Amino acid sequence: MDGFAAVAGEENWWRLVSLGKIGAYDPGDVLIRQGETGTEVFLLLAGRVKVSLVDEFGNSILLAVRGPGQVLGDITLIDGERRSATVSAIDVCRVSVVPQGPFTARLCELGLKDALVRFAVRRLRESEELRLELATLKAGPRIVRGLLRLGVQAVPGDRTVDIGLSQAEFGEALGLSRASVADKFAELRAAGLVSTGRERIVITDLPGLRALTVE
Repeated sequence: MDGFAAVAGEENWWRLVSLGKIGAYDPGDVLIRQGETGTEVFLLLAGRVKVSLVDEFGNSILLAVRGPGQVLGDITLIDGERRSATVSAIDVCRVSVVPQGPFTARLCELGLKDALVRFAVRRLRESEELRLELATLKAGPRIVRGLLRLGVQAVPGDRTVDIGLSQAEFGEALGLSRASVADKFAELRAAGLVSTGRERIVITDLPGLRALTVE
């Protein structure tokens, strides 16, 4: 288990899941929309989602890719404000949609409310680190670190990771021109580190890509 499911433990995770209604979302479907009022949380059971933010200038910034075991919509649960980001499906996703009231009550019952707050803060810090990288790194290192950060954690021993984004989406998320992204991906493909399709980027040599960050 990954995400908050790993923090809560399998038994407690399924106790939380059982509170909601199971739903399915197709690729591209929006689960949570930035600026809306939220009254439920989404427990991700299968598939991956992308979390993006539109800033005051209308620029879309990709903050993260999340996989099974994550709680989505928890920030609104904690601070009572409107949705802070948009979450949309990359794959076919299965989720348990749980009203905030029962979810909070069960968290308290299980002694997990503080754990969720700490987990949410840690994810926010990760997003801030990403923004710092976007502001300070040159295009090449930014692309490599972006690939590693946005890829859902691979199974130990795996060399490949499908990050579930097109080159256009990835470049937009990092604030880079199409030409800059294309040039770097050509280099990474030639080195056997990534492959790219029409709507997908796949890391084909994860250890090799990680090695670039310590050169």
